[in-house]
Amino acid sequence: MPTVYLDNAATTPLAPEVRAAMAPFLADSFGNPSSRHTMGVSAAQAVEVARGQVARLTGAELAGVVFTSGGTEANNLAVLGLARARAKLGRHVLIGPTEHPCVRDSARALATEGFELTTMRLDAAGGLDLEDARARLRPDTVLVAQMLVNNEFGTIYPLARLARIVRASAPQAVLHVDAVQAVGKVEVSLGELGAHSVALSAHKFHGPKGAGALVLASGVRPRPLVFGGEQEQGLRSGTENVAGIVGLGRAAELVERRLSEARARFAERRSELARELARVRGAELLAPGGSEGVAPAICSVLLPGPPAEVWQHHLEARGVFTSVGSACQAKKGGISPALLALGLDERRAKQVLRLSFARETSSAEVLAGVDALCAVAEELRAGT
Repeated sequence: MPTVYLDNAATTPLAPEVRAAMAPFLADSFGNPSSRHTMGVSAAQAVEVARGQVARLTGAELAGVVFTSGGTEANNLAVLGLARARAKLGRHVLIGPTEHPCVRDSARALATEGFELTTMRLDAAGGLDLEDARARLRPDTVLVAQMLVNNEFGTIYPLARLARIVRASAPQAVLHVDAVQAVGKVEVSLGELGAHSVALSAHKFHGPKGAGALVLASGVRPRPLVFGGEQEQGLRSGTENVAGIVGLGRAAELVERRLSEARARFAERRSELARELARVRGAELLAPGGSEGVAPAICSVLLPGPPAEVWQHHLEARGVFTSVGSACQAKKGGISPALLALGLDERRAKQVLRLSFARETSSAEVLAGVDALCAVAEELRAGT
């Protein structure tokens, strides 16, 4: 049975070019970057090449790129580290209404340390309510955290406009952007976003799992969460994952080269999906875009009848891999807070299936996915 993988928002396949770049550092070039001999120096140089590749992708300075174990650690370092570093200026933290659990739970942890946490809301179109954000900012707001691309339904949030509001209404606050789902789908530039920090994760854009980065604007420094050998300017101690970092850098370089092509392909796949879904009676492609629109690589489909998890397992039996919400939310169980924030009731929130594309996803795969949806619809109607 051929496999159709439509869960690329959960993780993407490793690009061949990335695998090739990593291979030497999984074999003979295994030196520790902190060692002073030639093998260590070679590893350290490879890490710095990757730092430059990530810096170019995000428009940052070299010193602003801090390598982490992935997006979760990067977001934790930003939310916890930046708030703690600015605690003398205030103790109010403002987060987006659809944040990933690693941001949401980090902010909740701050609340146990005496910080006050409030949450923005969505507008009627599913975009970020900027006037509500303006009203919630305070003189003691020290951190605002808002994702760039929603990981469940693809909404692109107006970060540049939010940044201007934050600077005008709470000039002592820093703006952190979770860009984990944005890299490879939209432009991610510190300067253009007006952000003080950006988190990214390699495996979301054809790099390896276990490698990510927190990218910081000049002069912005969080308190570290991990202490020890003073690697990564003392912000993230621990021997560097050289192969993973090299893979992250190469993946970032490929994104920079191929973004325009990828965006065009994503738009084509989404249009094909929207057209073909007409064959699935009662199915609806959600488009909560607001003023900035939707990243077409992430598609949420509201399905009729039983919960989406039932559809997911029937599809898997036919070789089609999809997801119900984000991978982290699925592991936790329960109803997605992001879907509830969108205005869906609990029953309908459970009926949303996510299909997400990679650069290489073909028209034939989209067609095969919808063919499988049609077959599952017939099975469910027949009670089989």
